Amino acid sequence: MNKDGMPPVSFKQRIQHFTWAWFTLPMSTGGLALLLHNTPHQFPGLFTIGTIVYILDLVVFVVACGAILTRFILVPESLTASLLHPTESLFFPTWWLALVTILNGAQLYGYLDSPWLPDALFVMFWIYIACTFIMAVVMYWNLFAAPPTRLTMQGMTPAWILPVFPIMLTGTFAGTIASVLAPGRHITVLLAGITFQGLGWMISFLMYAMLFQRLMLYGLPPPNLRPGLFMAVGPPSFTGLALLSLARGIQPNGYFKAHPDSIPTLQYLADFIAVFLWALSFWFWCIALVSVLHTCRRMTFHLVWWAFVFPNIGFSLITIQIGLVFESESIQWVASAMTVIVVIVWLVVLGFNVRAVIRKEIMMPGMDEDKGGLPEFR
Repeated sequence: MNKDGMPPVSFKQRIQHFTWAWFTLPMSTGGLALLLHNTPHQFPGLFTIGTIVYILDLVVFVVACGAILTRFILVPESLTASLLHPTESLFFPTWWLALVTILNGAQLYGYLDSPWLPDALFVMFWIYIACTFIMAVVMYWNLFAAPPTRLTMQGMTPAWILPVFPIMLTGTFAGTIASVLAPGRHITVLLAGITFQGLGWMISFLMYAMLFQRLMLYGLPPPNLRPGLFMAVGPPSFTGLALLSLARGIQPNGYFKAHPDSIPTLQYLADFIAVFLWALSFWFWCIALVSVLHTCRRMTFHLVWWAFVFPNIGFSLITIQIGLVFESESIQWVASAMTVIVVIVWLVVLGFNVRAVIRKEIMMPGMDEDKGGLPEFR
């Protein structure tokens, strides 16, 4: 027995509970590197800090991949179980979200004097689209085809949006790399970006209807799940961000050379639609914040706490871009303050994450997203 009176838990038992939800950590860390690069009030050394955070993200991602691969090697059947589990499977898309933040960061921190980098990102862009679109179809089909006892309206959380989130971020990925691509590739990337950003946004909007129904009929989720409400901040934020970046990434060739007046028209539309979407994000942010503050003393750490970070990175980024588009110094200072807050929150959540591992509050039997899955092993 341990000092706390509990039976000892082996490494094999703990690694069995290294779930897909752990990729919310590199997902948020990579997003933080993007935010530091884009924050409006730069100072000497900030690019270096951002580079360090980006490298840290790469390290964390590789370690997380190694840990979950170890789990699947030790217990091969846990791979299938993780992808079919009604809760853990919803976090499989965070692997792809962590990957796309790395790809976006490669454009910003990868030193574009490397002639091969734009070509590599172009190839990865299409691979990413193919994989995440297939994932969005298969995961939702699996949820639709599953017995109705697996997911219920009372148990609905914003995590139901996650299967479509990676393909939705195609828009921000396209906006990041479009400016460095050749004209022939540029237009296809822009069209793919707006196509799949639209797909992700429309499915997310349908999920919002179910979220409203769940909240109206059953009230707020339990205290430990309330940080997940911040996930609802992400889709409108990243969609507005994608619209702004894609509209300003248009080059006057092909269709846009034949219709030059469409370029400023699309940019004006993107500007004001982004403001509409920002307002929706802000409303969700307020609801999530009040819900968390109302019950924060009863909350214990779970990996869903990283929802405090990643969606709010998108919220901060769209605020930054709106401030730049409308040339508002006040909005840019608000965005800078938001960046500082996100950095502080990232540090706090990281501290609680490490503390939870040390105190055996996560990566333990019956305490993670795979609860109720495979039987324990030694």
